[in-house]
Amino acid sequence: MHKILGYISEAGKFFLNQIKDMGVADILDILIVSVLIYYVYLFIRERRAGKLATGIVILLVIQGVSSLFGFPVLGYFMSNILQIGLIAAVVIFQPELRSILESVGGDSIKGLKSIGEDKDALERTRFIDSVCEAAHEMSMSKTGALMVIERSTKLGDIISTGTVINANSSSMLIRNIFFNKSPLHDGAVVIRDMRIFAAGCLLPLATKNNITKELGTRHRAAIGVSEASDAIVIVVSEETGTISLARKGRLQRGFDSVRLKAELERLFEENKPVTKKKNIKKIFDFRNDKEQKNNDDTNN
Repeated sequence: MHKILGYISEAGKFFLNQIKDMGVADILDILIVSVLIYYVYLFIRERRAGKLATGIVILLVIQGVSSLFGFPVLGYFMSNILQIGLIAAVVIFQPELRSILESVGGDSIKGLKSIGEDKDALERTRFIDSVCEAAHEMSMSKTGALMVIERSTKLGDIISTGTVINANSSSMLIRNIFFNKSPLHDGAVVIRDMRIFAAGCLLPLATKNNITKELGTRHRAAIGVSEASDAIVIVVSEETGTISLARKGRLQRGFDSVRLKAELERLFEENKPVTKKKNIKKIFDFRNDKEQKNNDDTNN
C-alpha cells in the first residue's frame, strides 16, 4: 500500500512540475495531439478497428498494473506480447491506416476550401430537401403520412409510444416508414435535431370543437400536437394527397414541395438564435427610429 501511495505521490509531483514549466509551445503541442487522438477515435469507433483498439488499450492497462505492483512473470509476458503486437497492429489495421491517409490527403483539402461555410445551414438544407421530397412523392402516390418536427418543447412522452430509430433523415427512409405495408406506417414520425428519431408514435387529438368534419384522424392529431407544443407537423392526406402543415394549433393546407420548402426554411430561420451582432443592430435601429420620431414630433 505504501508503495502505491509513493507512486501516486511521485506522479503528482511530476505532473505539477510539468505544469509549472509549461509554455505556449507545450500547450499547442498538447492541443494538437488531443485533436489528433479525437479524430482517430471518431474514425475507428464505427469500424471493426474499434474493438481491436479496445483490446489494445486493455493490454496496455494490464501492462501498467503489472509494472505498478511489480509482477515479474506477467510483466515479462506483457512486454513480449506488446512488442509483437506493434507489428501485428500495423498488419491488422492496414485497411484503416490506408483510409486515414486517404482521408488526410483528400478531405483536408476539401476542408480548406469549405472554411467559413455554415455547416448547420448545409445540414438544415439537406434535411428540408429530404422532407419536402418525401412529402411530394407521398402526395403523388396518395400515401398517408404524419411527420412531427420537434423544436424547443421536448416530445419524450410521444416518442415513448413509438419505436426509436435515430437515423439520418432521407426521403427514401421516410417513404419506407409510411409505406402502407410497413409495421410503423400507422403512427407519426418524430424528428429531433434533424434526425428521424422515432416512428409509429401516437399523438394526442385536437381539443377544438370547430374543426371541419372533412379532416380525418391524421389532421386532428397534427393539430393536437401543435396545440400542446411548438412542433411543426406535416401531414399528407391518404385520400386526396394534399400536403398540410400544422403549427400553433392552426392547419394550413394545399402545399406543394416548393411552398413547403419555403415555409420550412422560414420557420427554421425564425427559430435561429439571434447573434450578438444582430442584437446590436436592433438596438441602433431602435434608437434611430426613436430619434426620427422625436424629430418628427418637434417639427409638428
